[in-house]
Formats: sequence, C-alpha cells, structure tokens
Amino acid sequence: MARTAYRSSHGAWSWAAAGALVGLLWATLQFAPAVWLQRAAYKASNGRLALSESRGTVWQGSAQLTLSGGPGSSDAARLPGRVQWDLRPGLDGMQLLLRLRLHADCCTPQAQLLSFTPGLRSWRLQLAAGDSTWPSALLTGLGTPWNTVQLQGPLLFHTDGLSLVSAVDRMRVEGSIQLDLPALASSLSTLRPLGSYRLQLQGGEQATLDLQTLQGSLQLKGSGRWTAAHLRFEGEARADAAHEAELSNLLNIMGRRDGARSVITLG
Repeated sequence: MARTAYRSSHGAWSWAAAGALVGLLWATLQFAPAVWLQRAAYKASNGRLALSESRGTVWQGSAQLTLSGGPGSSDAARLPGRVQWDLRPGLDGMQLLLRLRLHADCCTPQAQLLSFTPGLRSWRLQLAAGDSTWPSALLTGLGTPWNTVQLQGPLLFHTDGLSLVSAVDRMRVEGSIQLDLPALASSLSTLRPLGSYRLQLQGGEQATLDLQTLQGSLQLKGSGRWTAAHLRFEGEARADAAHEAELSNLLNIMGRRDGARSVITLG
C-alpha cells in the first residue's frame, strides 16, 4: 500500500511540475519583451533594420525604425515618429496564421495589415489593400548608391492586395503594388523637381515590373521580370535637350553611359 501511495504521489507531482512548466513557458511567450523582436530584426537584416527604444512586448509594442548600411557602416536614417505593431496568432483552416497590424506615425493613415502562413516547405506573406506614404530620404541610410543620389520627395505606395508565395524553392507573386514618385529630386542635380514617375509590380505566372515617366526633364523607362526568386530589370534614363548639363552627374551615377542616355541593369 505504501508503494502504491508513493507512485500515486509521484505521478501527481510530475503532472503538477509539467503543468507549471507549461504555464511558465506560456507566460514567457505572452509577455516576451519587445527587445526580443528588436534583436531578431537586427540579426535577420544583417544590421540594416534597427528597432530602437522599443516598448511593450513582442505581440504589441512600438519602436523607432532606422535603416542603415549594416555593421561598420556610418550611414543611417531614422523614420520620423514611431512604428507600432500588433501581432496575433490564429488559424486559417488547419494552418497556423500570424496576423500583423503595422502603423507608422508619419506614413500610414490606416494600419497596414499583413498575414504570414508558414508551412513545412512553403509559406505565404500577404499584404492587404492599402495606401501609405514614406520619405525617400529614408533610403540614404542603406548606403551606396542611395547615400550618393540622396533622393528627396514622397514615396506613395498603393495596393489592392499583394502576396508572396514560396513553394518548393520557388517564389511567386500574386496581386500588384504601385509606387508613385511625384516631384522627385536629388542632391546631384540643381534641377527641381526631376519629374514624376511610376513603378508597378504585377503578379502572375511570371511577375513583371514596369517603370514609366509621368512627366519631367529626366526621362526614365524600363521593364523587368521576376523569375523564381530573382529579379531582372533593364531600363534607361535620359535628359531632355534643355537640361542635359544639369542632369549629367546624375546620369553618370544611375547606370552605364551610352551617349546621351544611361543604361540601367539589375539582376
């Protein structure tokens, strides 16, 4: 009888210890400090994305966002105001789903909604329809060539919905996103503004990228395709006849000079 009582008591203590451990783990995850996300973002971006002065938890918090050229770089640019996030786990059918509401004081009139669905050999990142406006000066923090060109003016993003889907080591784009650059300027030219431009990414079996000039003295055009996980883009920049001298330095930086034009290639 004593042996039976010992086994019963030992089993009860084991269950109690397991319950306490699960509870402790749940409490740790639930109240994980925002600084954990700060460290993860820095490591995942190789130091190019920094979340400083973080407050709150991994699930709900805020921080200052800074872009930089990475470890050893002296370039850095901070987004005005703070960025707030609200991260919630959920289910989509039988699949785990993470939903993120992201709001930047300076740039998002309404919170941007993202969802991430992980899988064993695939994942989906989805951006809901929305609009946002970001300062192009933030790009200078990434270093070359942005710190040389030093773009000035707003970056206007619009999407009716965009998804990135990775399956069997292949990337697919669904939906579209449009970037408008009205009244764009650069420190390399005294001509202000250079012009207004539109860059559009259209998803499909083979995603396409299109660049066009809406108006301006600096004429930009180009097109590209997203194959697997690689983007290949070819375009050109040229100045109108009345402003060639004012735009010469900028054209030299933008790509390979070929007479009056500058050839731009990526990928």
